[in-house]
Amino acid sequence: MVASHMRRRGRFVGLAYLTPALLFVLAFTVYPLGQMVWMSLHNWSLITPPTYVGLDNYERAFADKQFWTSFLFTLKYTAIITPILIVGGYLLALLVSANTALRKVTRTVVFVPVVIGLGVSSLLWYWLFSTDFGIINRILLDLGLIDGPVLWLGVDADTSNWAIIASVTWKVIGFGMLLFVGAIQAIPREVTEASMVDGARFGQRVFHVILPLTMRTILLVTLVSVIGSLLAFDQFYIMTAGQPQNETATSVFYVYLNSFPYLKLGYGAALSMVLALTILAFTVVQLLLTRRSSA
Repeated sequence: MVASHMRRRGRFVGLAYLTPALLFVLAFTVYPLGQMVWMSLHNWSLITPPTYVGLDNYERAFADKQFWTSFLFTLKYTAIITPILIVGGYLLALLVSANTALRKVTRTVVFVPVVIGLGVSSLLWYWLFSTDFGIINRILLDLGLIDGPVLWLGVDADTSNWAIIASVTWKVIGFGMLLFVGAIQAIPREVTEASMVDGARFGQRVFHVILPLTMRTILLVTLVSVIGSLLAFDQFYIMTAGQPQNETATSVFYVYLNSFPYLKLGYGAALSMVLALTILAFTVVQLLLTRRSSA
């Protein structure tokens, strides 16, 4: 009797601890998601009352060439920047994972841009890439690498894309590096010492010991990086505003244009659902790969 009462009390205590998290998820995830699904089934401009249109917004989305152009551009941006962030962050982590004074300072310097707001960072790099005042053009001219100032932003889609990739890499790479450092430092010292006793060189230890033991962290950071890239908005809005001719408009940028300047909230919600399902697909793949790596 007493044991049964204690079990029930334990369940109530556990539920009490869990309740704030459940309320948070309901208020900031489930309810907004439900509202987005509801909006996607309506034609709503904030000026006129919402009108139920069923799946018309989704049919329009699948026939919208500009949306798919923006979507493919976003995938291209994601495919380019993700390996840069993951490989670059991991190499930095290998270099600074040991807790020496110099490496701690290096970790701090690399991580500092992470705490800078993305909007502020984008404005900084917009100035750096400026044709008339930017330091980047001046350095390249002084080195003789270019004959005249380069129009980095808003003229050529590929040039703009690489300029934004440089700015985002500078800002974000420290985040992945820090997570990789934590994963590398979590490897038991005995494992590393045993591999060294066996005569394994640094490269062999990396590929046969460190990489397998940190694979779950690599997959997690990759997922976070992919989601962040698929949701890219601030840097493109500030640095190119979608120019030239919306060739650098990302998916979220296009959703923003339809939802707010054009006041097509229902259509914007349908586009958001397409993007959300894409992110969900990447998340499922990451979970499957994580399960496989730990098997």
